Amino acid sequence: MLRRLILGAAVCLSGEVLAKPPGPGGFCATYPSAPACIGQQPACTLCHTAPPQRNPYGASLEPHLAPGAARPLSDGDFSLALPSALRAVEAEDADGDGVSNLEEVQRGTLPADPSSRPVDTGGCGPGQNPQYDVCRYDARFAYRRVLLDFCGLSPTYAQLKAFAALSAGGQQALLDSELDRCTTTEFWRGKNGQLWKLAHPKIRPVGSLKEGEDRGAIPLADYYDDYALYAYAQLDDHDAREVMTARYFVRRQTQPTRYTRVESLPSQSVESSRRAGNLTSAWSLISFVMFTALPRNAAAQSYRAYLGLDIAKQEGLHSIPGEPRDYDAKGVQAPACAACHATLDPLSYPFRNYNGIAGAASARYVPNRLELFFSDVSPTISQTPEAGYLFGRPVRDLLEWAEVGADSDAFAISAVTDYWKLLVGHAPSAEENAEFVATWRRFRDTHGYSVQRMLHDVIRTEAYGAP
Repeated sequence: MLRRLILGAAVCLSGEVLAKPPGPGGFCATYPSAPACIGQQPACTLCHTAPPQRNPYGASLEPHLAPGAARPLSDGDFSLALPSALRAVEAEDADGDGVSNLEEVQRGTLPADPSSRPVDTGGCGPGQNPQYDVCRYDARFAYRRVLLDFCGLSPTYAQLKAFAALSAGGQQALLDSELDRCTTTEFWRGKNGQLWKLAHPKIRPVGSLKEGEDRGAIPLADYYDDYALYAYAQLDDHDAREVMTARYFVRRQTQPTRYTRVESLPSQSVESSRRAGNLTSAWSLISFVMFTALPRNAAAQSYRAYLGLDIAKQEGLHSIPGEPRDYDAKGVQAPACAACHATLDPLSYPFRNYNGIAGAASARYVPNRLELFFSDVSPTISQTPEAGYLFGRPVRDLLEWAEVGADSDAFAISAVTDYWKLLVGHAPSAEENAEFVATWRRFRDTHGYSVQRMLHDVIRTEAYGAP
């Protein structure tokens, strides 16, 4: 829950059933230092349960949004009214948890959720725990965690004694060397190891449709190729963004597991000039495009898996004027649908020529795909462009979509969040936000998107090393 506020805040809708694209900008212009506004656009859930139904915080704002003005408000009127409405309810306690709306916004908790409230840490003193310093980072505790998290083994008593005898500098050096050693093990990089577990929700394997090794009953594509590329991008100072942008493929070898970059694989059909990492793998196209004309599911899954934004939860909405156009006549211009589809449909256009299941043309880039295979879907289907939008920015095609996404703060935040949840044990909390933001910014700005280097930062955080 807190992760979604830390990574994004809210689109606060006003009036009737219309989404208000200026909402996130207005919120963050009013509270630029709020954790919700660092690195990502807000999501609707700060003010809504599901648009247009407002949660208690959104309901408290409504009377202050240009009172007396005709509804629905225009985007311009909404933008002008939102800052004063936000300030008008700062002293209120929308969720009745004893903390003002302003304090919750400033400290990164949810002003409409009584179970989400700021927590004051500290208050412990020396001598309360003979084993660990429960108030601060404890290198002995971090040592035990590193061996468990990266090697899958607890340290022996002798190892713990030897570690405790080292100087502070020696302990930190050993933590670093053990992390590097453990990330070469099968536990970390092997089949069904830690990296593969991180990839599961991105790849969404279905064993009955598996081709190749561990072949299923209806073999359609080999998703082990997707795991291989994901793992390769995470290891050995490689650039993690290439999980979205790679024009190459990766072959997995076993005993021990090794991942090798190759220019082609017999299980993959998209030519290199049209390939965008795992977004265009055979499995992604077979599984997420399947038989659809406009691949909304493929776009939504890519947005969720690699950029951490779930449109079904009203996250990452960047409405494009004039959208949705509804080229495939699915009724998405209905008021209950348009708020999300004004973002989702432009996200999907760059996928228009990537085919799913269609005989010899399966899992390929097919120019004029819609005209060839879906001409009977609607009279306007052929007007669907290949150019679209990501984060409100125009992109020519899926290759540029992938590049813009991979270079975004959303990618860095999502990637670091994956490891934070794996290693710390939960999504970043409001109390951990400062360390979390520093970690993803260093991953982006200092480490060149090297996961290996970023992991050394994670094990130094108090979130990881404080008992």
